[in-house]
Amino acid sequence: MNNDFLPFHKPDIGDAEIRAVVETLHSGWLTTGRKVKTFEDDFARYVGAKHAVAVNSGTAALHLALDAVDIKQGDEVVVPTMTFAATAEVVLYFKAKPVLVDCQPDTFNLDPTKLEAAINSKTKAIIPVHIAGQACDMDGVLSIARKYNLRVIEDAAHALPANYHGRAIGTIGDITCFSFYATKTITTGEGGMATTDNPEWAERMRMMSLHGISHDAWKRYTKEGSWYYEVISAGFKYNLTDIAAAIGIEQLKKCKEFWEARQRIAIMYQKAFSDLDAVRAPTCAKDVQHAWHLFIIQLNVERLRIGRNEFIEGLREREVGTSVHFIPLHLHPYYRAAFGYRPADFPVASAVFERIVSLPIYPKMTEADVKKVIGAVRELASEYGR
Repeated sequence: MNNDFLPFHKPDIGDAEIRAVVETLHSGWLTTGRKVKTFEDDFARYVGAKHAVAVNSGTAALHLALDAVDIKQGDEVVVPTMTFAATAEVVLYFKAKPVLVDCQPDTFNLDPTKLEAAINSKTKAIIPVHIAGQACDMDGVLSIARKYNLRVIEDAAHALPANYHGRAIGTIGDITCFSFYATKTITTGEGGMATTDNPEWAERMRMMSLHGISHDAWKRYTKEGSWYYEVISAGFKYNLTDIAAAIGIEQLKKCKEFWEARQRIAIMYQKAFSDLDAVRAPTCAKDVQHAWHLFIIQLNVERLRIGRNEFIEGLREREVGTSVHFIPLHLHPYYRAAFGYRPADFPVASAVFERIVSLPIYPKMTEADVKKVIGAVRELASEYGR
């Protein structure tokens, strides 16, 4: 056995990113400036959106997106229960209510057939989440949204580069929010981006990302700028730095290469697990490009003499790092206490949670790394299979 522990993720940072950061440090301009503007322009061009607004996290992007579409206290926003905490907590920032809906049993994405039951006169928006990098059923989501005149804010933290029926994620909903956290498909360490074709929303998000100060506030420290600025609205401190943007510019150049590497790993996993009764590998829907940010297997626990937690421990003992995406929101103490949610309220997500394991999938994995993961999974399935 290879005794070197294989972590769940390693970022792929190369010499180009290091040179870009050093160049930025030497430039004397460290915070939001021309590098951020370049990153925004490059990103908008890459996904095909008219506007891109860089911020310091995917959570910040979601918050600004909801502000841009005018979410208010007392409003309701429909959110999948199968997601990370950020998707719903940004709704709470407005003293609005996140209304949870169940997921599909195969993709773990929001189930559009459950949407209408969650909508009432207070509902103002829907936040579909593209879990693992596979696009949601956006036709289903958009048809419901149009019927009830609701805004669609896509949580695409996992979904770069992904597409749905030939359209890039980042160009479908009203606003799409990406994350560049350290584990994401491209990274700036911490960072995020919001894309939209609506110039008013883009301008609002840009202004609110830096204290609600009037447009291009950063230019007041340049020759073409002025000391004078105006606070238009009570904003936030969500701006991205030029240091982070310098990394993002170089990472974006490698986005397709990174995706091709993750897809190769996904195909290897799918083939290796296809004959296992105890393991169900994820599949990709037709007419969808999966970003493969995550590779989430489902354990057929009925075919195993151990549960999911023991399976994860078995992989750890075999020097393979894993994670779980996600503990559904309705199972967390806050949501149980605040809204009275119970496991039975969302039966699909509750059942899926007991079965899911996320395996390592990232460009720096070697073929030997992938085979190590495959060997560990197969060994456990064989040893503890019924």
